[in-house]
Amino acid sequence: MFESQGHPILYRQQTASALRQKALRRTTGGIMATEENTERGKSHDERPERISAPTAMRHATGQLAQMLQCEPASVSALKPTDDGWLANVEVVEIERVPDTASVMASYRVHLDEQGQLVGYERTRRYGRGQIDR
Repeated sequence: MFESQGHPILYRQQTASALRQKALRRTTGGIMATEENTERGKSHDERPERISAPTAMRHATGQLAQMLQCEPASVSALKPTDDGWLANVEVVEIERVPDTASVMASYRVHLDEQGQLVGYERTRRYGRGQIDR
């Protein structure tokens, strides 16, 4: 216990799980699937509802950032599939000066209907200044 301006301040130790949940909330814009909100999203046939496109974009970038330990630059494509979402996410893999010399990569990210990462793969590496023909 510490004191600040005469008031006791209690610090509690956070578990690794709590810290991971905080990091996930931060990278996914505060949206996390919990048992409560996934149960609420189920329809009559017990199949959960699909998340919206903007939410899918946030989930794709947030979860990929956690896996790669770097910030995605943009989402270049997003489309619904039978079992969720498919997104193409652009990432700066190697930062260089000048900026046009940086190495970029395009990742294909697979999400389920609730926005959970199912898989990802790097499909392309290129220079930031490179234009597709």
